Formats: sequence, C-alpha cells, structure tokens
Amino acid sequence: MTSDVTRLIAYYRSPLGRISRALVREHVMTLAGDLRGKRVMGLGFATPYMRFALERAERVLAFMPARQGASAWPREGPSHTVLCDPLEMPLTDSAIDLTIAVHALEHVADAEELMRELWRITAPNGHLLLVVPRRRGIWAQRDDNPFGQGNPYSAGQLEKLLRDHSFVPEAWRDALFVPPVQMSLVLRSTRLFERLGRLLGPAMSGVICVRARKEAFPAIPRRKRAERFVRLPGLSTATARQAEAGQSGSA
Repeated sequence: MTSDVTRLIAYYRSPLGRISRALVREHVMTLAGDLRGKRVMGLGFATPYMRFALERAERVLAFMPARQGASAWPREGPSHTVLCDPLEMPLTDSAIDLTIAVHALEHVADAEELMRELWRITAPNGHLLLVVPRRRGIWAQRDDNPFGQGNPYSAGQLEKLLRDHSFVPEAWRDALFVPPVQMSLVLRSTRLFERLGRLLGPAMSGVICVRARKEAFPAIPRRKRAERFVRLPGLSTATARQAEAGQSGSA
C-alpha cells in the first residue's frame, strides 16, 4: 500500500510526525555529509528531511511517485518537485551526486528495477542514502504511520539488495526507538526512549538509515522493456476543424 501525499503531509504536521522527522533528520544530515557543489535528489516523500540541503547543494530536486502524488516544495520560492515514475526517472545517466530516498523503496512494486534506475542516475562515486522501516520494528507493525506501510526490510536484506546492484554500504544508523503512539507522556519522553533503545540494541529501532557508494560497473544490467503495440483511435482532425469553421460562419 502506498501512502498518498495528503496523508503524509497530515502525519508530518502531527506531534508524532514532527518528533519522528527531527529524530530521523539528525541521521540523514550526518550521513549526507558535505553537500557543497553537489546535485541532490529526494525520492519518495523525502522533503521533510531535505531543507538543510537547499542552501548548501548546487541543485536540489524532489522526485515524487505518480501513485503517491506530489506537493509543491519548498513553500517559499520556485518548486523543486517533479512528479514521475521512479522506475523511469527523467534524468540523464550519472546526473545525481546524492539521492535521499525516504518512503520510497518499500513502496515500489519492483525494488530491483528501482535499484538499477538509481545506479543509472547516480554519478561515479556518488551516494545513495536510504531510510526504510525495519522489518521487525514496532513502527512497521502499526499501519497508522507512514513507516507502517509498504514492504519493510531487515538490515541483511537491505545490504544484499545494495550489493547486488553495485552499491557498497559505508555507514549505518538506527533511528526511531520511541513507540509510534500519539500519547503526550511518550512524546515528552522521546530522548529517554532513544537512549534506552540504543542500550537494548538496533532491533528496537523503527527505521534503518544507510549510506552506500556507487561502484563503477553495474552488477545486473537493466531489463530490456518489450515493445508494446498501442492502438490509437482513428480521429480526423480535419473534420473537427471544418465543424469549427462552419460554426463560426453561421455565427
């Protein structure tokens, strides 16, 4: 199930949404590193985590899947949002230095094809930063938050997917140890839950964050898409123009 953009916006405006954004964004900023002079793309619904890139990066784009829908971002200035098919992004090869994918990988029907497309658009020695729900985490077990939608991953599954498609994991982070409930007592004790969760181990986290570097050669070539025959209706534009001309003459 894919979350639509209106529900995602509503979630990130809620108290729990603001807290989860702040907690995950800390790790995204750390993993992203120095963005000066880089071309950065957000994929999925990554805009809540990308404002820090606007002033530092050379160029920032926010690609949102057509099934999800798009919203203009940022609120001030020209929009950086692009509505697209994530499996066929309108970018040239090696166009992006860093992709930040949030609410993206777990929602695509073909994760392997998405990884091939990400390898294509990533520049040599460029990076991919993924934020995905942990398979056994409590956030993935509840469907009242965006991290409870789609297909969650374990760390082993995520590493295999990256390496199988010529991305080398370089750094891992675990986030969202706080329970996904809108209770004031829990929301006020966020930092306490985060500290306790880290003591108990990464299995208690809600999401996995990983930065991976692109290798020079693709491990798996892109699939060749079969040509399709599309029947077009036999409409005569000349007849339509004649009708318009007749109407204007009678007037």
